[in-house]
Amino acid sequence: MKEDISISVIKRLPRYYRFLENLKNNGIVRISSKELAERMGLTASQIRHDFNCFGGFGQQGYGYNVPELYARIGEILCIEQDVKTIMIGAGNLGKAVASKISQRENGFKLIGIFDKNEAMAGKIIKGIPVRHIDYLENFCRDNSPTCAVICIPSNDMKELTDLLCRLGIKCFWNFSNYDISMAHPEVLVESVHLTDSLMTLSYLYDSAYGGGGAND
Repeated sequence: MKEDISISVIKRLPRYYRFLENLKNNGIVRISSKELAERMGLTASQIRHDFNCFGGFGQQGYGYNVPELYARIGEILCIEQDVKTIMIGAGNLGKAVASKISQRENGFKLIGIFDKNEAMAGKIIKGIPVRHIDYLENFCRDNSPTCAVICIPSNDMKELTDLLCRLGIKCFWNFSNYDISMAHPEVLVESVHLTDSLMTLSYLYDSAYGGGGAND
């Protein structure tokens, strides 16, 4: 059951997928858990444990068939399901995120982009016209998206997320600092806090190099 698999295992699956794609593209057909572990900086037992959560994919004395394992992990990640997705915020961040959604199969299909800046209306991002936020409700009622990508500041988030949940949004890819899950524990939220990540790097840098700037 998917519910029994820890989130830490789930979060490692995309990394496995990327590594296996690279191996496949380089013509590697077979790899052992030990070899894969060495390439990824993990342990062979960790890899076997993770794969065993889904039934295991290797063969004794052979290892893993790279193209087959790559395809199987893609199936587990449901990269071909094309969940109807809208994006709020068409600024620089929104443009970059739209590119990530559109450049390959990843389980989501961007069908609408919205921004409150009237000057953005009508501009095309990845083949999709930007609409003013006033058209959000009608668009959602006509097209039934179930995922929203949030690329705006936190100021207007409470009213917006309340509205999106009423319109049938069930999951959020959240680039704001607003804690959607606190207000709406019933929806799925994957938050990306860029400033938190940068501060974490600052701490790690200080731990590794003793603090101070490069010119100190």
